[in-house]
Amino acid sequence: MDWLIDLYSAQPFWIWLAIGVALLAVEVTMTTEWLLWPAAAAGLVAVLTALGLPLGVGGELIVFALLTVVFTVLARRFLTRINPGDAADINDRDSRLVGQRAQVVQAFAEGRGRVFISGSEWAAEIDGEAPMVGQTVLVEAVSGSRLKVRAV
Repeated sequence: MDWLIDLYSAQPFWIWLAIGVALLAVEVTMTTEWLLWPAAAAGLVAVLTALGLPLGVGGELIVFALLTVVFTVLARRFLTRINPGDAADINDRDSRLVGQRAQVVQAFAEGRGRVFISGSEWAAEIDGEAPMVGQTVLVEAVSGSRLKVRAV
């Protein structure tokens, strides 16, 4: 442990850089986006110590903590604007069908029929008047493997 204290005394830059790299490595394996900001804060503290700012251990820890909070808050605000949480997942094919037009391929009987959309046939149900084969319907919701549609 003495070697670590000696290393910190001589070059605190390397300790902060190692902390930043370790946090970044854990973030890469977990992909949570939560450890990215402390890693960036540790990297900035490493740069500050390399520039020779006489912060001391306590000052460096305070700067690290403040930068972590600031980076996290700013990132959450920025990322929420770019990628809102209520947006459909690009990989969720079913939710992307909502709002799309489909073509009826099997007549509706008792509110149930089949439609063609996005390259495949889907079981569908409709409330109200049943459309004829070949007519277009609009997908309102997806429930498992069944689409809820309405006439256009």
